[in-house]
Amino acid sequence: MNPARKQKLMIVGAIVAGAAVVTGLLLYAFNEGLNAYFQPNEVAAGKAKGSHQFRLGGMVKEGSLVRQGEGTTINFITTDFCVDIPVTYTGVLPDLFREKQGVIALGKMDDKGVFQASEIVAKHDENYMPPEVKATMDAGGKNKDAGLCTSKKP
Repeated sequence: MNPARKQKLMIVGAIVAGAAVVTGLLLYAFNEGLNAYFQPNEVAAGKAKGSHQFRLGGMVKEGSLVRQGEGTTINFITTDFCVDIPVTYTGVLPDLFREKQGVIALGKMDDKGVFQASEIVAKHDENYMPPEVKATMDAGGKNKDAGLCTSKKP
């Protein structure tokens, strides 16, 4: 093989190898930044596996909000009216966060079955419900007239 052809082949090989490395890094970054959304009954059914970060959406159960002392650690229960998932969050809550309102929490499940939230997103105003939370309520089988769950617990 002559030197010019060998040099061109090496350049093409380097470009292909570089493209493969860039593609691999992009796929890795996309996978790390992907935060799946789950509702409480899906978490209880084991669909949110491993220690990956995900979003948990539902309603803040009435009477479940507990503030620990004077600190910023808050415990509450997120529900889809079928399954309840306890949540712990340390930080400043959004101004509109309250019981009986829609919430989406970003975080991970711990070994004790408690969702450790790193971020909390509350509803926008009294008429707004995040699309994921609305879908959770509809898919969870909430009977809008009676306020009861009509689906079976997982």
